[in-house]
Amino acid sequence: MPKPSPSYLAKVLVKLNALPKLHLTQLKSIKLSLAFRNDHFGARHFVKEQLPRIRWANPDLDIQVEKWRKTKQEAWRPEMELEFADGTQKTIDMHEKWSTTILKELMEVAGGEPWKKWEQEARASGQPVVPGEENERNIVKRPTLEPLPSLNVFRTTLPPPRPEVPITPVDSTPKIGVSAALP
Repeated sequence: MPKPSPSYLAKVLVKLNALPKLHLTQLKSIKLSLAFRNDHFGARHFVKEQLPRIRWANPDLDIQVEKWRKTKQEAWRPEMELEFADGTQKTIDMHEKWSTTILKELMEVAGGEPWKKWEQEARASGQPVVPGEENERNIVKRPTLEPLPSLNVFRTTLPPPRPEVPITPVDSTPKIGVSAALP
């Protein structure tokens, strides 16, 4: 009799428990800000592919993801703000980076000794440190004349929203009885 295929839950657990383990030492919170769609592809893939594994390995970690609608004319960079248990903060720029590059940068900063050991073993055996990193060299960077602002800086430079003018009907007297049903 053929062996039954694994359930959906079993497949999810295999992905969540895949090596390398993404345990982050001494990290209190992560806050990501990125475009909702049409830009920031590496950051969006990081949220989809790696963030569930990070959550699984670090259940007490405060993770906030802020997705902002972005038009083609708007220019700002995605970033990851890290806060450590000792109160120090670090920002990782995710602009035009692969999700694997973002993951490696995060793990370099907060992965601790287990990450360093994993990285050393992977390099010694000739294996990729993170699956998919072999494609990182194929990225084409778009030229920019000046550095892009973060989302927070971009928001402060936006013009204030125009106040909405309430629409008042021509005849604003209340109608009573049968006249209320007539136009």
